[in-house]
Amino acid sequence: MLRHKAYKFRIYPTKEQEIFIAKTIGCSRFVYNHFLHRWNTTYAKTGKGLSYEACSALLPQMKREEATCWLKEVDSTALQSSLKNLADSFSRFFNKQNHQPKFKSKKNPVQSYTTKNVNNSVELKEKHVKLPKLGLVACAKSQEPKGRILNATIRQHASGTFYVSLLCEEDIHELPKTGSPVGVDLGITDFAILSDGRKVDNNRFTSRMEKKLKREQRKLSRRALIAKKKGINLFEAKNYQKQKRKVAKLHEKVMNQRTDFLNKLSTEIIKNHDIICIEDLNTKGMLRNHKLAKSISDVSWSSFVTKLQYKAEWYGREIIKVDQWFPSSQICSGCGHQEGKKALHIREWTCPACRAHHDRDINASKNVLAEGLRVHALSLG
Repeated sequence: MLRHKAYKFRIYPTKEQEIFIAKTIGCSRFVYNHFLHRWNTTYAKTGKGLSYEACSALLPQMKREEATCWLKEVDSTALQSSLKNLADSFSRFFNKQNHQPKFKSKKNPVQSYTTKNVNNSVELKEKHVKLPKLGLVACAKSQEPKGRILNATIRQHASGTFYVSLLCEEDIHELPKTGSPVGVDLGITDFAILSDGRKVDNNRFTSRMEKKLKREQRKLSRRALIAKKKGINLFEAKNYQKQKRKVAKLHEKVMNQRTDFLNKLSTEIIKNHDIICIEDLNTKGMLRNHKLAKSISDVSWSSFVTKLQYKAEWYGREIIKVDQWFPSSQICSGCGHQEGKKALHIREWTCPACRAHHDRDINASKNVLAEGLRVHALSLG
């Protein structure tokens, strides 16, 4: 079945290419903000917004005007993609899928633009990627994309690094059946506890880097204060910007480590199990607990579940979400006896009915599996 799959590679543009990327990002942001303002103004006056077609028709006129003729310098498909993103944002907003579109800021830590592949304008060639108006850009190719490249998104991170994401249309085949269901209980001490008794360690990527991050962020704050005392704009304060990139590199390293871990674990679970039962966690609600919020945000449960879901759809697996109020920690997986709520510090307990001794988390994952299979059987009728 044809699916959309993205490949992300780091790129190493030359100084001239970096300048052109910065120009294209700036122009794309300008076009997005300009038409968002027009859209809002039109809606306030008439009660109706604009359309992608109406905005697209105005773009060539803007390129001819003296005040905005510099838009001609950059990739035209990138500007059209910016308009398409705006139209899609409004469509999702009116369908109550997201909040109202906001103006883009050049202060955002990640800046990007998207360009389409027209007549092979986007290609991977050995250690380079070919991009419209940029030509060949040095690339660290770690995978070989399969299928047709649809578009490319070029991103510049606050650390000063550049990446390209290639969206491809691929024929992805379902994996052979294993006949093995699994229950997954997500935790903080151990990231994931499987019903087969396996525990996956929580690597605590942020905690490992915390001491270094605190030290470098304090330096950043001091340099911001020094720049303000001297009356220097932070964008022009070289020492501040240098330290800002250093802090961003640490955050990016943590993000990359976590993403790699989540991708490998989710792929392994999908390959080895047909049915994956998992709790439908209310992560936003749990983050209100200030004692656990830092640890919960570090483990990225929601990102892990998202990866499981799209990979399950690709490879013919099934994800079953168990209700968040299901008392998985209170039920004995052996006899079904239910006790009251247990405090978090109780990691092991013995069932008073059948005398079975349980590890709290493994017992919970077994109960999640049993409840998920029950829900699955009901859905099949």
